[in-house]
Amino acid sequence: MIDTLTVLRDCLRRGEPAVLATIVQLSPAHVALEEAGEQMAVAPGAKIVVRPGVVAHGSLGDPTLDEVVIRDAIAALQAGKSQVRDYPSGVGTLSSVAVFYDVFTAPPRMVVIGATDFTAALVRVAKTLGYRVSVCDARAVFATSQRFPEADEVVVDWPDHYLATVAGDLGPLDAVCVLSHDHKFDVPALVAALTTPVGYIGAMGSHHTHGQRLDLLRSDGVDEEELSRIMGPIGIDIGARTPEETAIAIVAEIIALRTHSVVPSLRDRTGAIHQVRW
Repeated sequence: MIDTLTVLRDCLRRGEPAVLATIVQLSPAHVALEEAGEQMAVAPGAKIVVRPGVVAHGSLGDPTLDEVVIRDAIAALQAGKSQVRDYPSGVGTLSSVAVFYDVFTAPPRMVVIGATDFTAALVRVAKTLGYRVSVCDARAVFATSQRFPEADEVVVDWPDHYLATVAGDLGPLDAVCVLSHDHKFDVPALVAALTTPVGYIGAMGSHHTHGQRLDLLRSDGVDEEELSRIMGPIGIDIGARTPEETAIAIVAEIIALRTHSVVPSLRDRTGAIHQVRW
């Protein structure tokens, strides 16, 4: 039988998300029973590998504990954070145990809507930060791998159609950046993005353009709580003008949102979003 660490190694080689759950501590009462010669199925170092949509591999020594740990492992994977959890007596074991969840997430995804010069710059910066980047545009003449050689994929499709196909793969660590600056593309794309749990949704455009966009989204039935998820105009307020500067402003806002850091966002700026330069 393949051991748990071999299964985990193969997952990592394929870039698949996984969690290695390991018992790291037993309660003093549990240890005392073992020292007294009791044969305990639950023991320190017992491991189980948990992957979304796949039967878990291994066991911690107790079926009820396994069931609880598999559930919590999936939650830890969705949060993208390794952690230790304590389980009191009564959760399938004779006494309490501590389980360490070692979380291995797939690279975060960024979907960029619109094949523009700003997109090319954002792809470069996002790849530097380790994102798996997809570019989508319905216009085949613009959406080419030659224009975006660093993107992991370039898709010729209507953005809302494409987002519907990848919705199940998007989570809190991922981002959708709408740079098309065209209501016929960006409004349907935003509606589709808002149906996913993606952690960041941004849209390019002036306050005036974004205001029009919000009105169109409201007419499509999007409520105010959902609209508040959209960072528009996209990026933090650093006076960015060039595609490269704008790309930095966008990824900085993504990082700030993920880490709950307070930064000046263009969404909160009044007046023109571009400052006058010398």
